[in-house]
Amino acid sequence: MWLLYAFSGPLLWAVSTHIDKYLVDKYFRHSDTAVLMVFTAFLGVIALPVIWLLEPRVLALPWLATVVMTVSGILYMGAMLFYLQAIQSEEASVVAPLFQANTLFTFALGLVFLHELPHWPQLLGAGLVVTGALGLSLDRTLHFGSFKPRLVLLMCAATFVLALSSVVFKFFAVHDEFWSTTFWTFVGEGLFGAAILAVPHYRSQFVHLFRKNPGAVIGVNAANELINLGGGLGVRYASLLAPVGLVSAISATSTFFVFLFGILLTVFFPRAGREDLSARNLIQKAVGGLFIMAGVVLIEAQGGGP
Repeated sequence: MWLLYAFSGPLLWAVSTHIDKYLVDKYFRHSDTAVLMVFTAFLGVIALPVIWLLEPRVLALPWLATVVMTVSGILYMGAMLFYLQAIQSEEASVVAPLFQANTLFTFALGLVFLHELPHWPQLLGAGLVVTGALGLSLDRTLHFGSFKPRLVLLMCAATFVLALSSVVFKFFAVHDEFWSTTFWTFVGEGLFGAAILAVPHYRSQFVHLFRKNPGAVIGVNAANELINLGGGLGVRYASLLAPVGLVSAISATSTFFVFLFGILLTVFFPRAGREDLSARNLIQKAVGGLFIMAGVVLIEAQGGGP
């Protein structure tokens, strides 16, 4: 059964990626994506009293742990802001594989702060991840292709911040407290949202969107957060039943699920999907995804550590 739980993560995260794309295209095409983060932060704040009722110990943690987890929530929101800016102008199936660059940054930060030296198979895997990610960032609208520096920079920023958040958790050994981590992470997300609302330009856009489509925006965001949480819980439970490296390698299949869902949406619901189904594009994505998955498997085959 662990395999079922392990696959629930990438499957649900792929669904979430397309929901993000739907939200950006439908409600935030002409708005700053930072405004979408306010809605995400708002939902996190609503969940705080519920989590506290389920786990009252969240308020009794050491102050250092609460600060670290709160900062992690702020870092997560910053990473998602870069990610939404990337997905605003690009296909979901191109943006999603670039998240695998998180592995490279985790290696680098782990070496600096945790003194974890990777083995040569992990270094080879890292090279495959870079190759696949760069291949997926080529612009297929031109015959010979052209590099997309803005897309790569945005996703590098997003994955670097996510990697930094992961290393911070491991360094302070607070990742075993799931509900406590979730609670204080939501606190950090709420602070991030409050900072965005403090900017008059963003605040006016938020008020306008909330008045125009309150139910739709809040409802879709709430469903998306639940989907993300379900994926995280599935992968976490699978890690209790099987080697965590193997579970993490399976999580890399999210790239293929994003690609698959994108094709299905484009074929059956063309208004909700806009994937390029040309033979060249399909081959390029397939090859890039295979490089990324092979790289992640090589990396995680060593357990992610020295």
